[in-house]
Amino acid sequence: MTELDVQGLQRRLVEFAAAREWEPYHTPKNLAAALSVEASELLEIFQWLTPVQSAQVMDDPGTAHRVRDEVADVLAYLLQFCDVLGVDALTALSEKIDRNELRFPSASPPSPSASSAQPPAQPPSSSTSD
Repeated sequence: MTELDVQGLQRRLVEFAAAREWEPYHTPKNLAAALSVEASELLEIFQWLTPVQSAQVMDDPGTAHRVRDEVADVLAYLLQFCDVLGVDALTALSEKIDRNELRFPSASPPSPSASSAQPPAQPPSSSTSD
């Protein structure tokens, strides 16, 4: 595979699991649990870091490697979860952003220097159900 795309990666994950006869274990419940475990392993890397240290985590090659591995694990389980349930992850994300734009309207359009602006004290969670 020369181009990385969601469907291609999902296909590779399905083939990987099938070759090892893991499909019976890839239930929505098991995949959701595995996703949670892997997300916790990602969080563990940052657990006791200060905000400054966490922003510099990719500067250390060993820690950067761990972060990339955990991100890959989280994404792999999320893609497998979506495949099993027939969820189009990109469509789901786009629709969620649309709903959040309605729920949390911007006071003004973002400016080019918005990245240097201070973030809100505590942004709303995008994982709230609606």
